[in-house]
Amino acid sequence: MKDFWIEPEAKKVNKKKIIITIIIGIIIIALAVFIGIYINNKEAREWIDKNIFRKEIVQDKATTIELKEGQNNNIYAFNKYIGILNKNKFIIYSNTGNQENELEIQISNPLFNSANRFLIIGETNGQKIYVLEDKQIAWEAQVEGNISQVHINRNGYVAVVIVDTSYKTVIAVYDPQGKEMFKKFLSSTRTADVDISNDNKYLAIAEIDTSGTMIQSNIRIASMNEPTAQDETYQGENNKLITNIKYQDKNKLVCMYTDCIHVIEDKQDNLIMNNEDKKITFQSVELTNHFISIEEKSSGLFTVNSVVKIVNTENKNEKEYTIESSIKEINTYGNIIALNLGTEVEFINTGGWLVKRYIANQEITQIVVSDNIATIIYRDKIEIINL
Repeated sequence: MKDFWIEPEAKKVNKKKIIITIIIGIIIIALAVFIGIYINNKEAREWIDKNIFRKEIVQDKATTIELKEGQNNNIYAFNKYIGILNKNKFIIYSNTGNQENELEIQISNPLFNSANRFLIIGETNGQKIYVLEDKQIAWEAQVEGNISQVHINRNGYVAVVIVDTSYKTVIAVYDPQGKEMFKKFLSSTRTADVDISNDNKYLAIAEIDTSGTMIQSNIRIASMNEPTAQDETYQGENNKLITNIKYQDKNKLVCMYTDCIHVIEDKQDNLIMNNEDKKITFQSVELTNHFISIEEKSSGLFTVNSVVKIVNTENKNEKEYTIESSIKEINTYGNIIALNLGTEVEFINTGGWLVKRYIANQEITQIVVSDNIATIIYRDKIEIINL
């Protein structure tokens, strides 16, 4: 018979489990403290970026591609590659500086545009266009008239702006296989910019009419599926100069004027940022679901801060990134914003965080950037920065 008066054995404590739980707890607390310091303490963040995350790169420490001095090199970054066009040879390099391919491109004064894995190269004031997919020529064509702009969307659809014909402007549209889909003829206006929506359904044209006493900017949206249908037209305010347009997700068309930014969505044209009475030095809509506006603000008797305002066009959230100096030049692509400060470049993302900082011992005059890589261009070399 079982003896109910025998005391039960004491439950053994799993010391290993307790130690592991304590260690995990300490790691979580330490990580939370680290993140808090990184976000809220600028000096600590600068030190962490430089010494822990290794975000700072100095000249001559990056991957380098040597250039022959005196040659007319045309350099462009696209996808994960760098292309150098010289004497009708387009040499493609990887982000490690290794040559990947060499293509025959009969163009001497190029216009570049890229999206996703596609690149279009057109001859400025010429007739030739080439479309590359990844590292190969997908197709080429010749137009009637002179090319003034080229555009390609992320699925390989192409728009070419042509001038010097019987019309003021002609826009030719091609499918990803190089077949001409249709043309748009503008009899009295010139084109500031064109863009094709991410779903290939719409062609947007920013047109400017200077024939009257005041400048008139209009946005024309054509159906890619029914190009003969009546275009939608959105008329800008009198004397407002349109400079750039960009389709973003959900067919939002972001329209940049010299002093404001509009968004056309669901057939509504809405002002989203007014830059009147502000010292705006740069704007860009060439980003993924964002646009930026850079304002200079006095920080002392002879000093200024440059405040980079990054606006999300999906939810209208704003981020700010402050530079304690003036900005000489910007370059934007995808989620990357390159800020040229003269002898230093700060690459930030649309979340408002530093991605990389490049420090040179001479004035930086030219930068090209894509989602994955950036190149700093000098007379005798280029330096590659992986982002």
